[in-house]
Amino acid sequence: MDGPPREMPDLELALLRRGVDELVAELERCRHCHRTPLVGERVYLYAGGTLLCELCRPFEQEPPAVSRLVHGPEFGHTMRLSDRRAAV
Repeated sequence: MDGPPREMPDLELALLRRGVDELVAELERCRHCHRTPLVGERVYLYAGGTLLCELCRPFEQEPPAVSRLVHGPEFGHTMRLSDRRAAV
């Protein structure tokens, strides 16, 4: 499929940019380094809604209000099988 590069119409480009902007807006970012914490990484929430990642936590003098693990997109959507057979 070698050929001239395809021109992207203005509407298609605008829709693509809007979709990417919406995805980026939903991501949590560290206040200090501005990176998105990785799944399984601990993040720290401070008064006022400030979020710091594990790497930047030492830069803050006050203790965090809450800490939690970052979960992946499948968190809460998986099934847990349980064995409900009576013990013999």
